[in-house]
Amino acid sequence: MAHETPPQWDRDMRRRLESGEAAALAELYDRFASLAYGIAHRVLTDEESTGRVTREVFGRIWATPQSFDPAQGPMRSWIAGEAHRLAVARLRRREGTAAGSAERIRTASTAARADYIVTAMPAPLREALELARGGRTDYREVARELGITHTEARRRLRLGLQLLASATTYPDDVRREQRV
Repeated sequence: MAHETPPQWDRDMRRRLESGEAAALAELYDRFASLAYGIAHRVLTDEESTGRVTREVFGRIWATPQSFDPAQGPMRSWIAGEAHRLAVARLRRREGTAAGSAERIRTASTAARADYIVTAMPAPLREALELARGGRTDYREVARELGITHTEARRRLRLGLQLLASATTYPDDVRREQRV
């Protein structure tokens, strides 16, 4: 998978950021800016707001690197979560109390999570899903294209779809925020 970061890299990056190493921030930005931008853009859709959110994500980690805890998961996930959270907060401020804004926020949020899930899933699952969706093919065609058994093609498609289905589930804190 592109941009995977092993746990040691995450711990080292946090340590470098805590020591104020500007090169660490540049490396982090080069590696994950497109991820943060993509997630924020999926929620906000306009370039200016998306750019602000992306800069804010990296500004926050520069100002408070201890806010990332490697024990809670990879830095990639933390950055994706921050981009999503900040983008949704910005959308809520922009939308205010307009009728239907909660549904627009929920839809944008689900789409952003689905994008992240697809980019984060293992390549074999992603390839199977892309073949099935893009070519509108069934598991037999996926198996033939990838050179795998029918059973393996079905397994990959099922697991990929289960991961995607998790994009529609909300953690308790997001549900609570939507009620406010």
